[in-house]
This record gives sequence, structure tokens and C-alpha cells, in this order.
Amino acid sequence: MLLASAVVVWEWLNEHGRWRPYSPAVSHHIEAVVRAGPRAGGSVVLGQVDSRLAPYIIDLQSMNQFRQDTGTLRPVRRNYYDPSSAPGKGVVWEWENDNGSWTPYDMEVGITIQHAYEKQHPWIDLTSIGFSYVIDFNTMGQINRQTQRQRRVRRRLDLIYPMVTGTLPKAQSWPVSPGPATSPPTPPCSCPQCVLVMSVKAAMVNGSTGPLQPPVTRKNMAPPGVVKLPPPPGPGAKPLYSTDTIQGPIKTAPSQMIRRQASSMPSGTTAGSPASPPGPNGKTGRVALATLNRTNLQRLAIAQSRVLIASGVPTVPVKNLNGSSPVNPALAGITGILMSAAGLPVCLTRPPKLVLHPPPVSKSEIKSIPGVSNTSRKTTKKQAKKGKTPEEVLKKYLQKVRHPPDEDCTICMERLTAPSGYKGLQPTVKPDLVGKLSRCGHIYHIYCLVAMYNNGNKDGSLQCPTCKTIYGVKTGTQPPGKMEYHLIPHSLPGHPDCKTIRIIYSIPPGIQGPEHPNPGKSFSARGFPRHCYLPDSEKGRKVLKLLLVAWDRRLIFAIGTSSTTGESDTVIWNEVHHKTEFGSNLTGHGYPDANYLDNVLAELAAQGISEDSTAQEKD
Repeated sequence: MLLASAVVVWEWLNEHGRWRPYSPAVSHHIEAVVRAGPRAGGSVVLGQVDSRLAPYIIDLQSMNQFRQDTGTLRPVRRNYYDPSSAPGKGVVWEWENDNGSWTPYDMEVGITIQHAYEKQHPWIDLTSIGFSYVIDFNTMGQINRQTQRQRRVRRRLDLIYPMVTGTLPKAQSWPVSPGPATSPPTPPCSCPQCVLVMSVKAAMVNGSTGPLQPPVTRKNMAPPGVVKLPPPPGPGAKPLYSTDTIQGPIKTAPSQMIRRQASSMPSGTTAGSPASPPGPNGKTGRVALATLNRTNLQRLAIAQSRVLIASGVPTVPVKNLNGSSPVNPALAGITGILMSAAGLPVCLTRPPKLVLHPPPVSKSEIKSIPGVSNTSRKTTKKQAKKGKTPEEVLKKYLQKVRHPPDEDCTICMERLTAPSGYKGLQPTVKPDLVGKLSRCGHIYHIYCLVAMYNNGNKDGSLQCPTCKTIYGVKTGTQPPGKMEYHLIPHSLPGHPDCKTIRIIYSIPPGIQGPEHPNPGKSFSARGFPRHCYLPDSEKGRKVLKLLLVAWDRRLIFAIGTSSTTGESDTVIWNEVHHKTEFGSNLTGHGYPDANYLDNVLAELAAQGISEDSTAQEKD
């Protein structure tokens, strides 16, 4: 019998498709609930171990993290790593973000950094694992290879992640029979459904006192006493550390970099579980996870883990989690809180699978969009004509009011019959002058309007602060970038009769200009290129044409603080919603959504972009 040991790291999927690790303390807490089995109810309240995670519950049945106040669902997973790797030693590598706090690297990146650190390499290039950064151990800094921007990094010791062990018996040992076998058993079906059913039956026979034994076919087993190693890399394969990446002796990739994942919640026998019977020599065979192939590991994980939360304890399902409206998930969250407080197990409805991208598309299948010129466009920067003062710009949109009404100016909140209460220096405008906007008719101190204009983009346009009517052509502060658009031969959910318009936004990091929040300071650009999708219908093409106008006017993106990560001085969306999920609507940013096209047309209109705008752009 083969015994494998590993450390377990629980991880959640963020909006950029990256798996982010929970802390060791949180992972220990989740594992404790797993070990408790069905009596724990199959749900984990993360706030019990970390107060910052108070809104979150993990449902072990569906393997999702559920935020109770918003109803947001995110997939979670239980990942295996070698005990000799960074998580097995309690080592956490972190980088310093813009607000001075520390963010842990993804586990894969942290393990790579730790391995180079242990080998006493002076630096490591992370390009080989998909990141354009160099870690300098002498200065403990992270260097962006593209922008040369540097950040501090640190190596911190924390709790060791929980350890787990699991057994992998020979094929003939399944199913376990209490009596002598009369004939060789037929190898059972190895699909997850059959494995789960047989595991539950075996647990009932064995009383769930020991590790369960999943079915294994003989072709996946190595001969007794032989450990099957992975094949050597081919001629075109790249080693983890190439000669142009690390200065020092080159060695093969360590076993801790080979990780094994399971699609459901695997749970082998923990350190405190009953030990497996010894082999013929009186010792238990223990090997690293790198020697187990993926098929055997998944069978082991499915068979051993699901029994812990299998049937036997009745659960109350919380329904209606799949709707696009935030109301149903929020009600479900409140229900979950009440049920948890009463000690009832919470079982969340299984969400649809997250599908961010379409199936692979060849270049020959990508087509231009009829009625739309070109297939890409770069940002153009439009500013007010030189020589136009704020007073000259506003003069086009205002009518002077000789006898102002006795009401408040909604900018400075002083009476219109009194001088402006704004304290800025505007020497060319008298503070008691009052003007009325020509189209909407709202009245303000001219002094206040000039101050408002100077604090904005100063692009020759003005937006009424009361009704948001736009005068002139409004432009934004979107940094330079590229917008690509084309047709792909796949249909979106809810639009089966048409192809799909794919939009790809690419914006690199850079330095903020005078129109940005912090001129001269660098800004980041996370998650680019960003892929967005529209149906290739008449209304979908209309939306695309208006998005092109918004792109030219620099209104799609802005530089600010991310509401998702809290990072400042980064590229963010600018009030025009896009659909970034191709085949699902798990995050609310996908399809089907019957009202999306109408909603985005309304958002574009609020930015002063309508069908008339396309004619203006041509002129």
C-alpha cells in the first residue's frame, strides 16, 4: 500500500482567474470542519478564525465561497503541495502594495521564490511562470521588467499549512469485502459518481473509521517496490530555471513544484487519523505527491473527501443563488446567517460553472464586423483648443441672470442673491455674478462654475451638477491603449441565433499625466488584456459603435482606486459596464442578461454618447 503526504492549502478564485491562498490559520480552520465530517454541516464560517472574513461562508458541497451581504459566489479549491515546499515550512512571500500593506504572492509564485532563495541564488526571473518580474534577494525588491518599477518584498514565517496523508491501495483490494472472496472482483467504473456511491457504501461497512480505498485500475499502478517518475522533458520543453534566469548551478525542478489538484474537496487521512497498516517489511511506504499520477490522485481525493460531507445529516438548501439580480442572493445570505446562528447546516445551491472565455478560435475564423471600419483603434487624446480660458468656454453655455431668484447655488450652497461661497482664487470673475445654463435652465454662481470647470478635465465641455446635462463634447482621462474588435463564430447564452463580437482592451502601466489624480506618479494596469463580449445583433453592433466613440473620447477607463482590490493609482472601469464572462453569468458580468444592451446604452447616454455622436465623430 502506498502512502502519500502533502500540505493542504485552501484557495479562492479571484476575478482575474488567479487562485489566491487563504492564510494558514484559515486553512487549518477549514480542515478542522472537514475532519469533523457530516456533523459539522458542510459549511465553514470564516469569520470565526479571521474577523476580516466575517461576511464569508464556504459551502463544502458546492465548493464555493459565499459572501452573505452581497450574495457573491467564488469557487474555492483544496490544493496539494509538497511538505518540503514553502507552505510546508510556514514561509510566506509578500509584496508591498501602493497603500503600504503587504499582499501574499500566489502559492505557485511563492514556492518558486522560496526554492531559489534556499538555493542561495542572488535573484530569480519569474518570466518562466508567466510573470514579468525579477526578485532581487540582495535588496529584497521586486522589479517590473517592462517599467523597471520596484517594490519591496519580504519573507515572513507563519503557521505551517495543515498536513494530510492518503492511501492508494492496489486494484485488487477494491471493493473491501468482509469475507473471503469467491471470485476476482470486476474492476468498477471509475467515474466520480460511481466512486462516490461506492465510497459511501464502503464507509457504512467500515464505520468510517479508517481511510477509504478508491477503485484503481491496474494500468495506473507501478510494479511493487518501483516508483514511477514523470517522463523527462522533451527537446522543446523549458526547465523551471534557465541559464539566463538564475545565476548559479542549474538543477531539475523540485518535487514541491509539482502540485496535484482535485475538482472537488479532497480529504485524506490527517496526521491525527488512524495509521495505515504497515507493509511486509513493517514500514509504511511514504512518497511525495510528485510520484502519483493525476488520475490516481483525483480518484483518491474524490473517494476519501466527499464521504466526510456525504448524506447522513439532513441539510436545509438555500435556493435562488443563480439569478442575476442581487436581491435573491442577498435574501439567501440572510437566510444562511439565521440558519448558521441556529446551528443548522447550510447547503448552497450549486452555481453554474464559470466560463470566462470562448472555445479556442483560429485566425481564419476571426472576421471583421460588417458596417464597422477597421478592427482596432488606439486612444486619441482630445483637449480644449489652446487659448480658450474657462470664462470663454462657459460663455457659450451660459446666459447672465440680472435678477437671480432667492434660492441656493447647489455648488457652494450659498444664496444666489449673495456672493459665491467658493474660496478659490478666480480674479477674472466677480463672485456675485449669476448665470443660467442654456439647455437645462439651472442657475449657479458663474464663479462656482468656473471653479468646477478648472477642477475637471478642462476639455471644453461642462456637465450640469444638478441634472447631468452635458454641454459640448465630454472627454475623460483614460490612459493610452489599444481597443481591438472582431467577430468569433460562437454564440452567447441568450443569443443563440447570432455570432459574438469580441472586444479586447490593452492598456500598459505608465506614468500619470497632468489630468490624472497624481501627476508624475506611476500607475498599474491589472488584468489586461481584458476580453469583453457583445452579441452580433443589430443592437449589439449599435453598442459597439458607441463604445468606439467612448474609447476615442477616453471614457471607458480611468485611473483611480479599485473597488475590488483597494489598490490606488490603477486603471479602473469608468461607469460603462462590460460583459467579461463569455459562457456564464456567475459574477453578474456575463450572459444571459436580457437588459444589458439597454442598460449600457443608457450609461453611454449619461456620458453624452448617443447615435448622434457617431455622426459628430465623422465630422
